[in-house]
Amino acid sequence: MSSIPKENQTLINHFLLLGFSDRQDLQIFLFLIFLLIYLVTMTGNILIIALVAFDQHLHTPMYFFVGNLSCLETCYSSTILPRMLASLLTGNRTISISCCVMQLWIFGFLAATECYLLAVMSYDRYLAVCKPLHYTSLMNSRCCIQLALASWLTGSFIVTAIVLTMSQFSFCAPSEIDHFVCDFKPLMQHVCSGAHLLLLSSFVTTSLLTLPPFLLTLASYICIITTILQIPSDTGRKKAFSTCSSHLAVVTLFYGALIAAYLLPDTDALHRMNKIFSLFYMVITPLVNPLIYSLRNKEVSKSLRRAINKCVPIQILIMDSN
Repeated sequence: MSSIPKENQTLINHFLLLGFSDRQDLQIFLFLIFLLIYLVTMTGNILIIALVAFDQHLHTPMYFFVGNLSCLETCYSSTILPRMLASLLTGNRTISISCCVMQLWIFGFLAATECYLLAVMSYDRYLAVCKPLHYTSLMNSRCCIQLALASWLTGSFIVTAIVLTMSQFSFCAPSEIDHFVCDFKPLMQHVCSGAHLLLLSSFVTTSLLTLPPFLLTLASYICIITTILQIPSDTGRKKAFSTCSSHLAVVTLFYGALIAAYLLPDTDALHRMNKIFSLFYMVITPLVNPLIYSLRNKEVSKSLRRAINKCVPIQILIMDSN
């Protein structure tokens, strides 16, 4: 990645996010689609948080981390989608550099936290499947809180270092960003000078940020699959696999979209697809996660039915009293 030539350096104080389309007839359609996605995402994740908080049957380490993940996804969607919806509705796609960097920091921090949170959840599943006799003593409430807190803080510290470094640089014209969000790669193309140094330091810090949790997640599932294959009965293997199938689906979806968005070669064809890959892990993943945990997880489904059964008699009593 090269810096902008000195003779063409014109400092700017805002960016223009091009989004998905300039066609006016598509703006309302896209607005309605993303509004529906946002409402379903918020409803699903808030419902998961409420079930984990209030249902005693879900007061276990696994669902404690699921609740943390849903809280993270709620914040994640609220960082990306409201700004996108406002742009589609009003047609105003400009964003100041300070707001752009702030958006980058928030969703970068949340994405980094999700990497560590998924790694912690994979470690939890490793203990449950491979060390079942020691699971309760190892994954106690104090340990769960410490692991969750470490995930949030680690993501915050490392991303803050990257964004603070980027904020020291100046940005030059053109002001158009061919994206729907202030992502790191598009912003790098507008750094006036020193882009190579910033790219190198960011590569080192992001590698430290994402590689350890990815390797921990990978190692955990290698051990889990090895242990499951050693179980003699089909029923035992299915039962063991069902305890981690939901998390495995979430991990595959998240890392698959992340790798496609950031690690594939930056060719012209893939550059045009970058927004689609980014949309997948920034918007679709928070939408799908609560569906995966509610549809594939029997405990969450039972908890939801119990909550509905408690609410229905209350509504009947209110109607009878009126």
